[in-house]
Amino acid sequence: MENEIKIKINNKDYFGIKNETILQIARKNNVEIPSLCEHSDLEPKASCRLCLVSIEGRRGFFTSCSTIAEDGMVITTESDEINQLRKKNLELLFAQHIERCNVCVREVDCNLLSLARKYKVDLKKYEDRKVGYPKIKFGPSICFDSSKCIDCRNCVEMCEKQGVGFFDLESHNSFIEVIPSKDPKRDCTYCGQCIIHCPSGALSEVDSVPDVEAALEDPEQYVVFQIAPSIRTAVGEEFGMDYGKDVTGQIFAGLRQVGAKKVFDVSVAADVTTIEEANELIERIVNKKTLPMFTSCCPAWVKYVEFYYPEFIPNLTTVRSPQTILGGLTKTYFAKKENIDPKKIVVVSVMPCTAKKYEITRPELDIDGLKPIDYVLTTRELFRLFKNHKVDLESIAPEIGDTPWDEPTGAGIIYGASGGVTESAMRTAAYKLSGQKVKRLQFNCIRGMEEAKEAIIEIEDVCLKVAVVNGLGNAKKILEILKENPKAYDYIEVMACYGGCIGGGGQPIPTDKTIRTLRAQGLYNIDEIKNERLADESPTVKKLYEEFLTNKEIQHKICHTHYSQKQKENNF
Repeated sequence: MENEIKIKINNKDYFGIKNETILQIARKNNVEIPSLCEHSDLEPKASCRLCLVSIEGRRGFFTSCSTIAEDGMVITTESDEINQLRKKNLELLFAQHIERCNVCVREVDCNLLSLARKYKVDLKKYEDRKVGYPKIKFGPSICFDSSKCIDCRNCVEMCEKQGVGFFDLESHNSFIEVIPSKDPKRDCTYCGQCIIHCPSGALSEVDSVPDVEAALEDPEQYVVFQIAPSIRTAVGEEFGMDYGKDVTGQIFAGLRQVGAKKVFDVSVAADVTTIEEANELIERIVNKKTLPMFTSCCPAWVKYVEFYYPEFIPNLTTVRSPQTILGGLTKTYFAKKENIDPKKIVVVSVMPCTAKKYEITRPELDIDGLKPIDYVLTTRELFRLFKNHKVDLESIAPEIGDTPWDEPTGAGIIYGASGGVTESAMRTAAYKLSGQKVKRLQFNCIRGMEEAKEAIIEIEDVCLKVAVVNGLGNAKKILEILKENPKAYDYIEVMACYGGCIGGGGQPIPTDKTIRTLRAQGLYNIDEIKNERLADESPTVKKLYEEFLTNKEIQHKICHTHYSQKQKENNF
């Protein structure tokens, strides 16, 4: 290959591509080089200086995250001198925040702490430092403990990349502090990408595990769990299982073990979302209503439109997200069938997303005075819940979900990957427009990890111009295009997180492009072996429409909502 290079790392030959860094080639070949500030989604900053290596024939040491590999390089990643330098750099990371508190030494495991232990940093001398900075909550979703911040600025860069810019830098004599913005024109969308890219545990989700455990212990509460599509191919990572492994059955079993009365699959509600959304798209096209239609199942994206681009609120589909549809159905249809007081039902939604914690607080989603969802746990919180109750997904026998929400189609499962909502909607739109069973079920043109994908999809005599976008910064580019050319697209799917929900802010850490790809492929693998791959084919959904969603009034009450312009909610 013309662009191929060969280098030697620790006396072994490895191949790479021109312009790749030493660290990139090492990572591809499973050669361990420690790092904190480096992340494949971000530009290298070389600020932590833990990825030091030596290069034969060159003086000094080099940060492998920012050093381009050259053909014939001979590299050493481990030596007594390199390890001493790494230890010194780790000590500096702790010591430079002397007025802060190294609480994580005792409370939270993180990459920084793991490396400190590996390189034998004396942590005891940091344990008695006083807390100088409080924890700050960004709405109901994200917690920022600046005492754990190591000033790598990954969160700052990631938030800028998202087109939000919610973090500012403030000088405090000898160090720079990362702070939430006081600018009334900038607000958090709760996407949680700052958490995924933080190496020191300074950013985390607001912890809902104690509240959920209290509900489980209350004999008066009927606790129902519901799991999102993307959870099933991600949470296994926390137990050391392969990336993308489907552990749906183990999750059902584990949640029953912790005390759940019922465990439902949100993918069934994704089938309902698909049907309602396809109907709305067809209605907009036929009646020449507002186009393009935007998806709305990502609450960070919805908040972004409401706050930054309110002029596009009419473009958002009125269809609720799958989690809120299922919560609403559980507290109405299911409660009536099972003769359970809906006020005693506690719905716990397990999501890949920190913004879902915000979504459930929106009053416009209430049904008959009740919130469809009571608590949201992220995938990471689900792991902590399992750990608290000694549930091991590797050893537990898989079980099936509970009726009536136990049999999703493949269309509902692939909601967890970028392009999945569009593909599901196109399958159903094709079915409704053609009036016959659909032969084409896969739309490979809108699959993949590309940050923005465009396609023209032909269904009968209708040509739909669609765009699939992941990452709010990429969505911003699309919105700016629409300002100039409102007819550029007919349908646009936006997910705030890279790769879609499989790369959500509540997913296991680390998360990068390779891991996201494997998680998504796990979902597509499930779809391919499903007997029903079209939302309209679901016996569960057919029965639901026959028995409960029988008219426009009830469909709108359970499945639709409205949006409005938002003012800044996070004032500090």
